[in-house]
Formats: sequence, structure tokens, C-alpha cells
Amino acid sequence: METLEQAGVSDQTGVAQDSRGKPGSRTVTIIAARAWRDVCAELGQDIPWTNRRANLLVDDIDLPRSSGQIIEVGDVRLEVAVEAVPCFRMDEQVGGLTDALRPDWRGGAGCIVLQGGSISIGDAVTVLEAD
Repeated sequence: METLEQAGVSDQTGVAQDSRGKPGSRTVTIIAARAWRDVCAELGQDIPWTNRRANLLVDDIDLPRSSGQIIEVGDVRLEVAVEAVPCFRMDEQVGGLTDALRPDWRGGAGCIVLQGGSISIGDAVTVLEAD
């Protein structure tokens, strides 16, 4: 995992330089910092959020827990498509991480890119109702 200060986002490849990016319900994955802090507290460890292998970490919001809602990050628009269900590989990183991520969408959301653009650390993040 590589952290970037700025990245382009497209509907075809998700976040630029993501070798796994492709169109679909998980073009971009996003996790909430608040949920990640809860996971770390539950496990009693300070774990880098990149261990989750999500594309984006957002702060000061709770992610929607249902499909169809829109998340704006800067000028990028994402539609929540699916819960990003953690797999057993999370436990390869930290024992118990898979189970700690399972409740209440704490593992994040998989999103479809509705409008690509550029995002940067510090961009405003807004959750909107579905169009």
C-alpha cells in the first residue's frame, strides 16, 4: 500500500495507480476513520489504516450503511454499492482483525465512480441522499 497526498479517480480504474482498480461495485473502497479507531480500540492496538487495504480513509463522517447513497470527496462523486466485507487475509495482518471489521460496515464500503476527478488529503467529504 502506498499513501498519496493527491490522486486521480476514474470510473474505469478507480484510484490512479491502484493495480486492482476496475469498473464495478468496488471500483473505489472507502473506510471511515472513526470506524477504524473503534477497530483498533477493540483489538487494543494502533494499526495503520492501510492494513485494511481500502483506497480512501475519510474522517469526520460515518459512512452510509446501505447502497445507493452518494459520497462526494472534492469533485469526485461515489455511489455506495456494497459493504466491503473483510476477508480472512485481514487476520494475516493482525489476529482478530477480520471479526473486528465485520459489524456495522466497519470494513468500509465499495463504491461505483459516478464522476471522476482529482482528490487530495483535506478535501471536503459529504454524504448525500441517493439521487
